[in-house]
Amino acid sequence: MEFEIGKVDGPMSVLITGGAGYIGSHMVWECVDHGEDVVVLDNLVTGFEWAVAPKAKLVVGDIGDRALVEKTIRDNKIDTIVHFAGSVVVPESIEKPLKYYENNTSRTRTLLETAVRCGIEQFIFSSTAAVYEAPSTLKPVDEIAPLVPSSPYGMSKLMSESMIRDVATAHGMRYVMLRYFNVAGADPAGRTGLSTRGATHVMKLACEAATGKRDHFDVYGTDYSTPDGSAIRDFIHVSDLANAHYVALQFLRNGGLKFTCNAGYSKGASVLDVVEAVKRVSGNDFDVRFKDRRAGDIPAIVADASRMTSRLKWQPEYTELDTIVRHALAWEEKLGRMKLDAPSIAPQLDNLTDKITLV
Repeated sequence: MEFEIGKVDGPMSVLITGGAGYIGSHMVWECVDHGEDVVVLDNLVTGFEWAVAPKAKLVVGDIGDRALVEKTIRDNKIDTIVHFAGSVVVPESIEKPLKYYENNTSRTRTLLETAVRCGIEQFIFSSTAAVYEAPSTLKPVDEIAPLVPSSPYGMSKLMSESMIRDVATAHGMRYVMLRYFNVAGADPAGRTGLSTRGATHVMKLACEAATGKRDHFDVYGTDYSTPDGSAIRDFIHVSDLANAHYVALQFLRNGGLKFTCNAGYSKGASVLDVVEAVKRVSGNDFDVRFKDRRAGDIPAIVADASRMTSRLKWQPEYTELDTIVRHALAWEEKLGRMKLDAPSIAPQLDNLTDKITLV
């Protein structure tokens, strides 16, 4: 199928898909803080209207709706798409692979088709460390490591990466793809954070245990070949990750052609390290239960983020584990008050399965 490119003139805006979700809402605030005109496209299945920065425009809908996406791009003079929308739970992807190939791969293909039709030349993609083969050592993983996903989630993202590269070659689209590791924490100003009950992030579940929202915390796997037997991850603060996306936006605006990189801190922390940090920062003890490993989990993975820091001059700000935990705890406490003050949001806090994600 051939596409007819039609560009628009005048001041341009950024379209952020999934901008009412966890990472997306932080990127919206990052852009708004820098004076950008932002349009958010989100179906609000796992996102929240109140999480979107007030200065951003929210369009409620799905990236698979060609007509809506095209109208949104043309009406708002979009020149860049930052694509976060998708499903992210590794264990669920093993149980429901077709859901992930639909949400993450097929709908990304539809989004790209519409982007080409509308003349979009800049595309930033939210990818993942789950595209890599499970490493056999604790050596940081660089971008030329083997791409052998161990879950449908990882494969759905890798397939999307391939489509983006092919579209760039055929249609001149310029792109950045960020493969990020374990995202954690919350906006230091308390404006947004991880808000869905049943969300699958390790640190959130530990913070819920520390604040009395759950009666225990489960550690899956204690016999890995790691110093304390639990899985090791590179935990990156969500606000640093949002800033990495903004740096990527500037790279494209300054004429950058294509760039794929890791986003992490090049250092790891174990699940038990996170548990101890949450207990230490909160001052609260909680029950920790040990369970068997789960399918799809990688024993240890840490980013080699040197490409991002050297070539894009990205400088993360919140690299200490206790800092990430402190912000996550503050948001968890605020979220509890929000639920009491605004019970109408409660149904949105109960719509995901209770499984931990270790990508």
